Amino acid sequence: MELLLERTDKTKTYTAGRLSIVNELGKAYFCDTLEPSLAPANHMLPRAISPGTYDVAITWSPKFKRWLPILLNVPRREGIRIHAGNNPSDSSGCILVGKALLTGHVYNSRKTLEALMQRLSERKEGEMIHLTVKN
Repeated sequence: MELLLERTDKTKTYTAGRLSIVNELGKAYFCDTLEPSLAPANHMLPRAISPGTYDVAITWSPKFKRWLPILLNVPRREGIRIHAGNNPSDSSGCILVGKALLTGHVYNSRKTLEALMQRLSERKEGEMIHLTVKN
């Protein structure tokens, strides 16, 4: 299963984007995304993930106490998940999903996350998940 995150708005406080599901027919918009700023957090590590293609696994999150997508092999980063949240302060570099009804925020995040988890669970048995992030 192929996911595509295309960033649409980059500010000093947040990075917004659109998440699509890609298949043989093309890409279909799924939801909006929100991440922290692309600006470095401490001159060493970026806050939002770098553009690229990442494998995604569904693993248990001790922090959120539920199964969530996690990005694998992100350079100089670990523990990057896709999860619910409404504003950049709800993320330490993870990708928040929802509907962008107000600039710099996403809403209906829990419902959107549940819908995404449902879609990911419907993939063919053994089918890998990949996420491509584009600026």
